[in-house]
Amino acid sequence: MLKKMTITIIGSMFLAIGINVFLVPHHLLDGGIIGISLIIKYIWHVKVGLTMVLLSIPLYIMAWFYYRPFFYNSLHGLLFSSLMIDIFSVLRGIIILDPMISSVIGGGLVGIGIGIMLREETSTGGTDLLAQFIAKMTNWNVGIIIFIMDALIITVGSFIIDSTSFLYSLVVVTIVGIATTMLTQTGGWRHHVM
Repeated sequence: MLKKMTITIIGSMFLAIGINVFLVPHHLLDGGIIGISLIIKYIWHVKVGLTMVLLSIPLYIMAWFYYRPFFYNSLHGLLFSSLMIDIFSVLRGIIILDPMISSVIGGGLVGIGIGIMLREETSTGGTDLLAQFIAKMTNWNVGIIIFIMDALIITVGSFIIDSTSFLYSLVVVTIVGIATTMLTQTGGWRHHVM
């Protein structure tokens, strides 16, 4: 339990830094509940973490009835990551890099955060939780499922961000998907390096 909590906190910090330092300053999107929350933030200036919690409620209700271990394993991941994202919002603007560099670093940090949490069978909830359900039923890699969902959300988000931010957001989603897939495959990073 201590290992899971430690990984959840570390993963949440990766997410929070990736989102606040690298994505938000350039109006970049990610997919999933994070992406939907960023879209809502860019339109109505609502806190990203709070929005994540509110949008995840229907999925948690579903998890409660259909697979309680996912409910319990993901609830603390959602709460920690949402809290960290809102707390770390003070870091926005602390570093302003080229949008391409920000999309690669931000996507990498978000993907690492999600990936290490998924390896410990926890997540940020939201579409990660939905992807875990689908992966369990289909034996597909959860990173691939997340990538597909993210692409759909980015496409919807393309209507509220400019075309340059949209292109960089595609880079973000790609990097998040790659990092998540590498970390959730059997053997993790070592499996892909060797």
